[in-house]
Amino acid sequence: MSEHDKPSRIAGKCLALSVMLAAFASTGASAQVTIDVAKVSCDQFALYKVSDPDTIAVWLHGYYSGKRGNTVVEVGELKANGKKLRDYCLQHPDANLLEAVEELMKP
Repeated sequence: MSEHDKPSRIAGKCLALSVMLAAFASTGASAQVTIDVAKVSCDQFALYKVSDPDTIAVWLHGYYSGKRGNTVVEVGELKANGKKLRDYCLQHPDANLLEAVEELMKP
């Protein structure tokens, strides 16, 4: 190997190492978070303290639809119910989220 090839080989190794370190560092940023929805308060839900309220509202819709054996999703209704739940939770921040859903589902 000539003296002229050494700098380009070193640069190539540094670049490869940099790419590997960047890939390794970025994998840690996507750690999963587990939420026990039964313990979430309205305050935590409505004020984004545990996750995006829309994400939790979609999960809640699926949970309660599954309990009722309902496989149909009305997207407009889902969005409206999510807004109703957020509004209710803003007015009742100390309420348990699942109890709030049960309250809103009453006829």
